[in-house]
Amino acid sequence: MSGTSLDGVDGVIAAFAAAPEQPTVTTLASAYVPFSAGLRAELMALQSAGQDEIEREALVANTLAAHYAACVERLLADADLKPGQIRAIGVHGQTIRHRPELGFTRQANNPSLLAELTGIDVIADFRSRDVAAGGQGAPLVPAFHQAMFADPAQTRVVVNIGGIGNISVLHGQAAESEERDVIGFDTGPGNVLMDLWIKRHLDKDYDKDGTWAASGQPSAALLAHMRKEEYFAAAPPKSTGRDLFHAAWLDQQLSHTAPLKLSPADVQATLATLTATTIADAIVRHAPAAETVYICGGGAYNPYLMMQLAHALQSHGLRAHVQSTAALGIAPNHVEAVAFAWLALRFDQRLPGNLPLVTGARGARILGALYPA
Repeated sequence: MSGTSLDGVDGVIAAFAAAPEQPTVTTLASAYVPFSAGLRAELMALQSAGQDEIEREALVANTLAAHYAACVERLLADADLKPGQIRAIGVHGQTIRHRPELGFTRQANNPSLLAELTGIDVIADFRSRDVAAGGQGAPLVPAFHQAMFADPAQTRVVVNIGGIGNISVLHGQAAESEERDVIGFDTGPGNVLMDLWIKRHLDKDYDKDGTWAASGQPSAALLAHMRKEEYFAAAPPKSTGRDLFHAAWLDQQLSHTAPLKLSPADVQATLATLTATTIADAIVRHAPAAETVYICGGGAYNPYLMMQLAHALQSHGLRAHVQSTAALGIAPNHVEAVAFAWLALRFDQRLPGNLPLVTGARGARILGALYPA
């Protein structure tokens, strides 16, 4: 999996046991292959229209396949396994456009090349079928969260904070029957705006531990203006990405508060608070009975962001316990990679991978396409 943060590839070898409807998973190995500055820059540039897009995307897809293959090679070495012992590689690709309202979502990927490089069957293109069925094609992870993390005794919320934030509400059996369906959607920016801002001012890829944000003071005026974005109040199903939350969006927001003369650190603190408050708003609105909130994604490693989220929840009177998915047996930075292994498993067994009430699709669909080795 390589996500909206554009930092690199997270890979796992996931061994599933028991029936696919109620699976358990063991992570046999994990690996991370970072993107070079040049690859990140080209992926960022492909987020918007530009010259020679078709050729540039094809070349990027080949480079990504080489990164994915390097990740597979490292995983096999660490687990002391051979390619023939792997059932399939589930690979998401790198999203460069997400426009379900226009009927498409685009992930740069070359699964044929990956199959050639690894000698392993590849399952890819997980989002297109859901979009073809009228859905958003996202988020897809709530189905995995339900399979792995649901507890019939309590309502749980799983929050993924990557470049974009998303939540999955997993109701317990005590909920009214009509409320037991999984709710999941993108809440808005996760790390994407914070990463953009620190890159612009400090030339760093991300705010390690939220240290820079913690040195500033959130601006109530800027936060209030940003929260007027229509996406936040829209009802699910909904999904978003860099197509909305990008540098121009942030600059437009800042132009309205220019007289405040906020320091860059103050803006960073406000962006962290925006992420935390929009996630908290979504939880309070859709899971007021939540007992535990589990965090995954890179944001789980940002203590300042976690503090802001806990504070935002408490300000709403929700005293849910906030902890990482490590408490459920999967490290926060491995959850999405395991999720796409699970989606590959679903395809392999010809079982649906989407939740229509989450994505808005007309029905359950088998997601993905096979590229044999």
